Amino acid sequence: MADAIVSAILGQLSSIIGQQIQQEVKLVVGVDKEVEKLKSNLEAIKAVLVDAEERQVKEETIKLWLERLKHASYDIEDVLDEWNYATLKMQIEGVEYAVVPKKKVCFFFPSSCFSFKQVSLRQVVLRHDIAMKIKEVTENLDDIAKQKNTYKFNMIRSVEKSERVQSTSIVDVSEICGRVVDKNILVRKLCDSSEQHLPIISIVGMGGIGKTTLAQFAYNDNKVINSFDCRMWICVSEPFDEYRIAKAVIEALEDSASNLRELNSLLEHINRSIVGKKFLLILDDVWNEDYKKWEPLYHCLKNGLHGSKILITTRKESVARMMGSIDIINVKELPEEECWLLFRRLAFFGMSQEECQNFEEIGRQILSKCKGLPLAVKTIGSLLRFKKHREQWQNILDSELWKLEELENDIFRPLLLSYNDLPSMIKQCFIYCAVFPKDYEINKDYLIKLWMAHGYLKGYENNVMEIVGQEYFDYLASRSFFQEFIKDDDNNIIGCKMHDLVHDFAQFLSKNECMSIEVDGLKDPIINSSYHEQVCHLMVTIYREDSFPDSIFTLRRIRSFLYNFEDSSNQLAPNILPKLFGKLTCLKALTIGGTYRSVIEDIPKEIGKLIHLRYVNLRALSVRKLPEELCGLYNLQTLDISRCRKLEELPQGIGKLINLRHLENFGTTSLRYMPIGIQRLTNLRSLRWFVVSGGGGTDNKRCRLEGLKYLNLFGELCIKKLGNVSNVDEARRSELKNQKNLLHLSLDFEKDEGERMNEDDERTS
Repeated sequence: MADAIVSAILGQLSSIIGQQIQQEVKLVVGVDKEVEKLKSNLEAIKAVLVDAEERQVKEETIKLWLERLKHASYDIEDVLDEWNYATLKMQIEGVEYAVVPKKKVCFFFPSSCFSFKQVSLRQVVLRHDIAMKIKEVTENLDDIAKQKNTYKFNMIRSVEKSERVQSTSIVDVSEICGRVVDKNILVRKLCDSSEQHLPIISIVGMGGIGKTTLAQFAYNDNKVINSFDCRMWICVSEPFDEYRIAKAVIEALEDSASNLRELNSLLEHINRSIVGKKFLLILDDVWNEDYKKWEPLYHCLKNGLHGSKILITTRKESVARMMGSIDIINVKELPEEECWLLFRRLAFFGMSQEECQNFEEIGRQILSKCKGLPLAVKTIGSLLRFKKHREQWQNILDSELWKLEELENDIFRPLLLSYNDLPSMIKQCFIYCAVFPKDYEINKDYLIKLWMAHGYLKGYENNVMEIVGQEYFDYLASRSFFQEFIKDDDNNIIGCKMHDLVHDFAQFLSKNECMSIEVDGLKDPIINSSYHEQVCHLMVTIYREDSFPDSIFTLRRIRSFLYNFEDSSNQLAPNILPKLFGKLTCLKALTIGGTYRSVIEDIPKEIGKLIHLRYVNLRALSVRKLPEELCGLYNLQTLDISRCRKLEELPQGIGKLINLRHLENFGTTSLRYMPIGIQRLTNLRSLRWFVVSGGGGTDNKRCRLEGLKYLNLFGELCIKKLGNVSNVDEARRSELKNQKNLLHLSLDFEKDEGERMNEDDERTS
């Protein structure tokens, strides 16, 4: 992962230097030597990173050195981003930013150093601040570069895949699990009547053995579906949070979230709601061994109809016994021939019959190292699918990683083999997924835009970042790092989940850099002081009102703050936003919106301090307008204001957002017009709604329909209030016929007053 960060910084550095040469502008002077030293140290460090990353698994000192390098790299990235932002600001607001003479500047700025007609005092201070930061990070990296010499690294050239990732046909293995006998036994146990009231059936087995897959099969079996009035699936994991589980049960029973705040009230609600219902409750991945936590929930479920069942999956038989389960299915390793069938389907994909025969012997040798674990078989099979030479298969068979004792879980060995084979930028993309909670349904578009915000996606040839993100997602899916794909009506993948052990592996690699926390007001989730330096990406799930922990404000390196609106039972409180924006100034991705109408009615002007922001999600907030300070976020790529139903207007300075690529504004039903600056956003790729303004052509604040001709839009567009178009010439000037990349175009012919056009008007338009 360090390789990807260092490569990205070198690219960032080259880009900044190139811009200044091209534009003959030197925003920051007197740092040429430092910049050159920074570049040479980064290149020297990059040359040894392949060896360092391989050795860190066994050598703690190298692991710590890489940690220090990573933190230093993020500091460098931030300084270069400030430099780049200041250059952008100079380009966009040019009047107060004059070209600085190319001689060295005295930072104590006596009057002879600057002409104050050209450069404001504020700019002098800013440039001095950036210069000092560049010198500071250069000195820090210099120490790290010197320290690397003590480890006697080998200079191994990174065998980087070509920037273009090979396109793949994803093999969805969700239907492959074998275990016909186990499936039939489980379905029979769930459907047969039992003398015991509310019996608990347990699936017990080691991690990666296929417990969840077996439970999913039963959950979706037609016989099981027809045997119960309602089915509920809840991923429990650690810790066993009775409050969250009770809320999830109510939501599954009633298809809506409860606003009750006390556990006892929730349990009473379940007790009443369950009456007269025959239900199946599946609790996946249970670890809790404390009966006192389980007992209240179990007793409130007893009000259901006779024949209701509870099914749990757990790695520990002691958990099953504690919960009162007397019906235990012990899942053993997958039989050899079933393993081989799964392995063949993946590893031999696309091979001829002759090639399959040639690789069978070595394939069976590799398979024996998977020890009958379906997840290991899928991981290694998916890796070998891309290896077409026997030597490559032999390298995997002989890998020292199979012998590693330092790994905390057996399944991590095949996962590490597959991970090490990923291109460095895709490694970053995978590790970032540890920011989501276990069993989280990851939206593909959301994930790609987050990757983009953090600079993980670099365009190449004619491909833009969004296409690269699609390819990276498919690549990880084809390697079995993703599973349980969600598809749209056209069978396109729009989401996925991660196996809980793959999620554990991503967390193991991230070393607390990516975290998901649950906030319930009972305890501080960020109790470890080391988190304050380590955490860079955070997703927060809120279960209780007014329970936002102050410790989050101490995470000075944080780059992603993502409110988990999908699973939270309480909203973000508006009063925390000014402090959030004031303290977490390194943010590149910010989600504070949700899928239902929020209590947040104003966006504080402090959002303008977050100059590094690339992604902002304000979905479904109750705001009427957005602050003009938002338009100072010149790096912004995505602004999601979908379903902000009270939003009446966009800020007038929106034309300054020259890097904006996605303006997601579907469902902004109160939006009255598009500001004139929208037509300056030549990088814009998606705009869901374009609202045609009424009131004639005298208002120079509003963008007319013909403003669309300056944009090159992709995907879907809905043009609203076409009834306001006064004549056919204006419609022609919009040159909609040239929008070659639009897949769907919707036209709405209402006027401002909400009345439809008469028939004559409609014909002219």
